[in-house]
Amino acid sequence: SLAVLQALEDGLKKADADPSVKAVMICGENGKFSAGADIRGFSSPKRHGGALGPIVSLIESSEKPVVAAIEGVALGGGLEVALGCHYRIAHVKARMGLPEVTIGLLPGAEGTQRLPRLIGVPAALDMITTGKHIPATEALKLGLVDEIVEENTIEAAIRLANKV
Repeated sequence: SLAVLQALEDGLKKADADPSVKAVMICGENGKFSAGADIRGFSSPKRHGGALGPIVSLIESSEKPVVAAIEGVALGGGLEVALGCHYRIAHVKARMGLPEVTIGLLPGAEGTQRLPRLIGVPAALDMITTGKHIPATEALKLGLVDEIVEENTIEAAIRLANKV
């Protein structure tokens, strides 16, 4: 939603400007990272602001380490947000993917560029063109996530943020 995008942007800018903040952790709510955009909004007239691509670029360009704590799902734009982070920790039961291709859309927030850089072209093409969801264990093998945990993902992400 626009409110979530605005909160992400505001929070990142505030954290970057605050010298007492050493790292940033991005998580979802209620055990879910993000299922991406609400496709009903795709048919509405073009809005000013609120584009995901620039926010993902803002995450990626942060001088402070940004860690994604992935629980539940990171799909579509949600995975693209995680791809912009410097580190990704996923709960063992999490699933990730770019399912928008199944409704005729390509990832629109530079996921088609970031994913191949991270996991290689063959694996990225498979994910981008099929829209399949992969489990955290496969994501770890591919290099999509840095660590998987069975315990509290947020606490693990905070530990990693403190370490880096």
